[in-house]
Amino acid sequence: MSSNGKWEYKLFESRDADVSGLDRRAKRTKLQIYLSRLGEDGWEIVNIDFHDLNIGMSFVGVAKRPTGES
Repeated sequence: MSSNGKWEYKLFESRDADVSGLDRRAKRTKLQIYLSRLGEDGWEIVNIDFHDLNIGMSFVGVAKRPTGES
């Protein structure tokens, strides 16, 4: 838990990870890089939902981190 008990939240989606137009393996790699960067910035993934659409995979998620982190 945050030392001051306060959290900030971030909504993210597939557009943020820039995975459009990539094959499945490249999308997975790029998504892992994107999620790792969120972690490096102090964000913890709370939830992520994947949707398999006719045009490809998309996702939306929520991350949190203690307030005061940049």
